[in-house]
Amino acid sequence: IEERAKQMPDPTGWKILCAVPEIDDRFEGTEIVRPESNKKQEEFATVVLFVIKLGPDAYKDTSKYPSGPWCKEGDFIIARQYSGTRLLIHGKEFRVIYDDQVEAVVQDPRGISRV
Repeated sequence: IEERAKQMPDPTGWKILCAVPEIDDRFEGTEIVRPESNKKQEEFATVVLFVIKLGPDAYKDTSKYPSGPWCKEGDFIIARQYSGTRLLIHGKEFRVIYDDQVEAVVQDPRGISRV
């Protein structure tokens, strides 16, 4: 476990490190098993991300963010599909996005999907 933690990147500047939530194995409300290719496509195009870490300059520009940060570590956020730099760490997908790519914060991301 300690070795994996060292592999997690630290976002720089105005960037935010986010995890891509895992896609359910079954289609919502059914017993139909989701094909692996469909799961990968949904992860790739997801609009829901989980904020892991903010870069040292994220939301520091008070003229751009007069109301303060748009999100914090531990938030589920909405960002445009396909946004950010995608990376895999031990088979799990992560994204690095800019602080101004956050479009909304949601308390419960279950049931939210792209159209």
